[in-house]
Amino acid sequence: MSKRTIDSVRKSNYLTRADVDPPLAVTIKEVVEETLDTQKGPEEKQVCYFDEAEKGLVLNWVNAQNIARIVGSRNFDDWPGGQIILFDDPTINFGNQVVGGIRVRAPRKRPPAKAVAKQPEPEPDFDDEIPFGDDESKDENATA
Repeated sequence: MSKRTIDSVRKSNYLTRADVDPPLAVTIKEVVEETLDTQKGPEEKQVCYFDEAEKGLVLNWVNAQNIARIVGSRNFDDWPGGQIILFDDPTINFGNQVVGGIRVRAPRKRPPAKAVAKQPEPEPDFDDEIPFGDDESKDENATA
């Protein structure tokens, strides 16, 4: 059952808090520069797109720094293939107001699956100097 909130009234071409509640695990596809209409007028912004979502995330400084740390590069060209978690953080401030917003974190590391290595069968411990048979005395090559 989908959530019925006021967030569905405001349509956005970009990810919103409602889109990442519950958190969304994504793989970065690309980062592109787009012109967005803002309160200050048209502005060039970096937008991060993902394999698992139709909408992109407009990058702010905090999220860009976090993604750079997670993927290990400040260069946008190195980000594709990087995996992150997008989540709703209700504590984000804008000016003097708590407005909430989207934040980024690294995926939790899963402990590696314990591989049960098949142990090789022990090889028989043959001693080439001991002749085959029950009794060395019966061997023709045995010396007394």
